[in-house]
Amino acid sequence: MSMADDTTAHVEGEPRFDGTPKAVWPLYEVFVRGKRGLNHVHVGSLHAPDDTMALHNARNLYTRRNEGVSIWVVRGDAITASSPDEKDPFFAPAGDKVYRHPTFYDIPDDVPHL
Repeated sequence: MSMADDTTAHVEGEPRFDGTPKAVWPLYEVFVRGKRGLNHVHVGSLHAPDDTMALHNARNLYTRRNEGVSIWVVRGDAITASSPDEKDPFFAPAGDKVYRHPTFYDIPDDVPHL
């Protein structure tokens, strides 16, 4: 089987590969929620031609031992993040709102488990 045949072979039920070179595939960030976890944790990145293939590849790469119950794949260019260099001006507005801090409230003695 030639390289051209490899890119066009298709298994029923699996995503179809369109032959686009890997160098132009978008980067996806992968988040997995473990069986004992309550939230998704960033576990790595991968390149894939589309969302479906990214999800399949993430499953195969990051949950090989059945340690996950949920996977998120997010295109890297769809993520907007704050810069660590701008942390002071970005998060400073919360500093003057003391009512948002847990120390602002007195917990009554009759409230259990706090």
